[in-house]
Amino acid sequence: MSPIAENLQELKRRISETLQGDSRAITLVAVSKTHPPAMVREAFAAGQRDFGENYVQEAVAKIGALADLPATWHFIGTLQSNKAREVAMQFDWVHGVDRSKLAEVLSRHRPAGKAPLNVCVEVNISEEATKGGVKPGEALALARHIAALPGLRFRGLMGMASPSGDEAKARAEFAVLRRELEAIRAAGLEGDTLSMGMSQDWRAAIAEGATMLRIGTAIFGAREARAWRAGAA
Repeated sequence: MSPIAENLQELKRRISETLQGDSRAITLVAVSKTHPPAMVREAFAAGQRDFGENYVQEAVAKIGALADLPATWHFIGTLQSNKAREVAMQFDWVHGVDRSKLAEVLSRHRPAGKAPLNVCVEVNISEEATKGGVKPGEALALARHIAALPGLRFRGLMGMASPSGDEAKARAEFAVLRRELEAIRAAGLEGDTLSMGMSQDWRAAIAEGATMLRIGTAIFGAREARAWRAGAA
């Protein structure tokens, strides 16, 4: 068994153990940013199907190099409007929409022949100035806007806890995201996704209702010092 396959097997075992019999379905998004296509193929061969990328140029090249794989691609990084066209054309999910203009660009460029682009609204649950996302309490208005746009499907919310290493603090921040989604559902919108939890805090995220984890290091190991690019060794 390859190292990546072993990491995936162990991670899934720990997730199942953490769920303690909870039947909730957890989607594991393997964050493959900076890692070469060969490592993604290795993870795919081990049964992984969902992959997350942060950098548009790198991601588009990698998706092209792996076009033979029926993988599901998630854009999980900060997205500028001038790069949204490529994301709308190439990806299946976008996790970080935090403004109406960006949603409109994604809608405009989503190819008519493709399924609607799955969209999560990013909420700044840690209230850090360096992070994107709408403020808690503002997600409903943006979710409504997304749900009304052609070519998009509102799926839920995404958030990142502050990197404090304090599990109680992480749980409190993830609880904000859970309550935001509960309020959106109460307002009549459908939303089934809480995209929260990374390699260092996924247990706290599961405890607060996560349905999608974004994990890289625990699967692929340390990030490459230089992001993979098409034509690179």
